[in-house]
Amino acid sequence: MTHPDFAHIKSCVFDAYGTLFDVHSAVGKHRQRLGEHADAISMTWRTKQLEYTWLRSLMKRHVDFWQITGDGLDYALDTFDVDDAQLRQDLMDAYLQLDPYPEVVDVLRQLKAAGLHLAVLSNGSPQMLESAVNNAGIGELLDATLSVEDVGIYKPDPVVYQLAVNALGVEAHEVSFQSSNAWDVAGASSFGFRVAWINRFGQKTERLSHGPHAQLATLAELPAVLGLTTTT
Repeated sequence: MTHPDFAHIKSCVFDAYGTLFDVHSAVGKHRQRLGEHADAISMTWRTKQLEYTWLRSLMKRHVDFWQITGDGLDYALDTFDVDDAQLRQDLMDAYLQLDPYPEVVDVLRQLKAAGLHLAVLSNGSPQMLESAVNNAGIGELLDATLSVEDVGIYKPDPVVYQLAVNALGVEAHEVSFQSSNAWDVAGASSFGFRVAWINRFGQKTERLSHGPHAQLATLAELPAVLGLTTTT
């Protein structure tokens, strides 16, 4: 049965990093070289990457996500006294080839077969998203891959979410938006999307004015929320 808040959905829009693609898989590919601090480096890298998007948006000092990703990595490596230029380059290259979560391809195929329009809406630069999408083999399933570079500011600014409305020719309430990032969920819900929080790691609810309309453990639960018969 369709979730009542998702009764009139025409398009499904997905955040990329952490939702479709595992941001920690970059460090995972070089875990032995990073040693005992690998997980802490990965978490610090991700935390700083996000912080820099918010801070640069507030300061109106935009640079693209590739630079921010590099700046976040540099902070993380410096924090744990890792001074290895080749390892740094290998980690950045790995970020272009992030692993998709295991359910992603099958879920997108099912949604596409049901006649829904599909898009990615991400902080990533166009080049980063092209690489990630191609690596995951999902390009033919997407109607649009949308980057914040078209507006020069990061999520959760409302102009970013408007990109999806414009590209897909729908109203905000006709979009099911999926993100694993609670702050992105709040921004998208505030904008007017119907939002599914892909809470992969069992995080607590944020204390913000707008929250998700549904909370899922993985994207595999999304077809049921939309009233589609799940595949086996």
